[in-house]
Amino acid sequence: MPETDAVDAIIEQWRRERPELDPSAKAVTGRVVRLASLFQAAYDDAFHPLGFVGGDYSLLVALRRAGEPGGLTPTELARQRMMTSGGMTAAIDRLVGKGLVTRRPNPEDRRGSLVELTEAGRAAVDVAMARHADVEHALVAGLTMAERTELESLLRKLLLAVEPGPLTGK
Repeated sequence: MPETDAVDAIIEQWRRERPELDPSAKAVTGRVVRLASLFQAAYDDAFHPLGFVGGDYSLLVALRRAGEPGGLTPTELARQRMMTSGGMTAAIDRLVGKGLVTRRPNPEDRRGSLVELTEAGRAAVDVAMARHADVEHALVAGLTMAERTELESLLRKLLLAVEPGPLTGK
């Protein structure tokens, strides 16, 4: 394995081009962003044979995690996926068209609806969840269990420090 990666090269380039700036935080942030991109590509490859596109998996898995009797409002789904209501409507419509989810009237809000998994949707997301777990194990296979535990702790600490976010104020 190489001892340096693309992030090391980027940091070195910034040190050369802007020596007054401290690019050392990129050693963490650059790798997190690059890993997120590589992880997403691996998930996309795993879900493509199932016919899932974009955020299909995250929407379906949010419904699956909701448990029985199930059903989330489009607003709740949009909040979990951090997307606009218009984008959520299009995603739900696509999954309704595939027979993976249904809409039914919300008994607590006559103006609203609940989105639920169909039997086919539940079966599809269960297959996808197994693929997702396999991909995750493959992605961290280069680390020992002790390294995974240490990284998990450090990433949790970083996430808790950033979320909900000192930069966003949310």
